[in-house]
Amino acid sequence: NSFGQRALLARRLVEAGVPFVTLYDGGWDHHTNIFKSLDSMLPPRDRALAALIQDLDQRGMLDSTMVICLGEFGRTPKINKNAGRDHWPRVSCALLAGGGMNTGQVLGETDRQGGEPVERPVRFAEVYSTLYRNLGINLESQRLFDFRGRPQDLLDPTVKPLAELVG
Repeated sequence: NSFGQRALLARRLVEAGVPFVTLYDGGWDHHTNIFKSLDSMLPPRDRALAALIQDLDQRGMLDSTMVICLGEFGRTPKINKNAGRDHWPRVSCALLAGGGMNTGQVLGETDRQGGEPVERPVRFAEVYSTLYRNLGINLESQRLFDFRGRPQDLLDPTVKPLAELVG
């Protein structure tokens, strides 16, 4: 499938020394007909992502390669009138693998409906802090400058990486 081909290309680029590869995989905005859409989208992506991680591991590249799969928000815990789910900022999910992180664990828990965090809420800023740390970016000293030359932090430098992953 096309996502699997892009995952294979990503692995080959990493193997060739490319330091940063993004696999775009749009089309996840399922406000209507979510079940039909996901029935066709999830299995090939699940297989391709698992194969990418396994392939990187077998080639000895997983410890030095971060694999990140996430979106910018979650989905409502209830199906809407159009058989879809709408935007929901209260709960989301992410998959992080490799990159020297302590993986193989689940952080956080939601209520039974998947609508509210109930244990160990994880903020996106913590995820980004973890990723920046693994990329060697020091949030206490790294600044960007806006169009007027004013320094801007990448993140609030007081946000710490996820201790469970970098411990």
